[in-house]
Amino acid sequence: MSNYNTITVEKRGKVAILTVNRPDKLNALNSTVHVEAVDVLDKLKKDDSVRVLIITGAGEKSFVAGADILEFEGQTPVTQRNTFQEASLFNKIDQFPKPVIAMVNGFCLGGGNELALACDLRICSENARFAQPEINLGIMPGGGGTQRLTHLIGEGRSMEMILTGDMIDAATAEKIGLVNHVYPIDQLETETMKLAEKIAEKAPIALQLSKEAVKFASRSNLDEGLRREVDLFSICFSTEDKKEGVAAFLEKRKPEFKGR
Repeated sequence: MSNYNTITVEKRGKVAILTVNRPDKLNALNSTVHVEAVDVLDKLKKDDSVRVLIITGAGEKSFVAGADILEFEGQTPVTQRNTFQEASLFNKIDQFPKPVIAMVNGFCLGGGNELALACDLRICSENARFAQPEINLGIMPGGGGTQRLTHLIGEGRSMEMILTGDMIDAATAEKIGLVNHVYPIDQLETETMKLAEKIAEKAPIALQLSKEAVKFASRSNLDEGLRREVDLFSICFSTEDKKEGVAAFLEKRKPEFKGR
């Protein structure tokens, strides 16, 4: 894979790890990060050897401490809108067909929280801190914060985070459902990898269709969601992995899924 200036990419078996690598800037998202990360996602999407993606930030201080505010200077409403619409990293992650886990270490603020929200699962260390502080700059979240956060934790809690800009700790984030698990910082990577590797052993097509069905559930009414679920469930019956899964169960052995 190509060399990048602001991110690194590592493969460990069936798991890929994308790291935002700007620790001197607390891994703030600038335009280069957006472009490079989108390029990586496009390549990993086509890489059948990768079944799960982990996204994290370099170092222990910060996952992603928001957008690089220096880039806000000189932006007009039109240029800012075009920037977010042309190749939205957040939407790319949200629509990525494989499971994506945010491994959150330290500050997860503004655009960083929006990046984590775009992932399917969020695992964090005890030192993690979350916020949507845009209100303190006289603006509002623009990378999905008002939408994905509300879908995940509800209107009231989202309102409080967005209207106050206050920071919450890891324990609170777990309590309100913003993150799935919290671990001591020295166990974060190990535990996240355990989860990623567990998921990576499942049937790739079933993972993709399950992800699609769950996301559809939060964006449609129940009747539409149930119809979509039946359609996707039925598609699973056309796969070799379904045959292998059933055979392995009956033969009392571990299945070997091929993604076909």
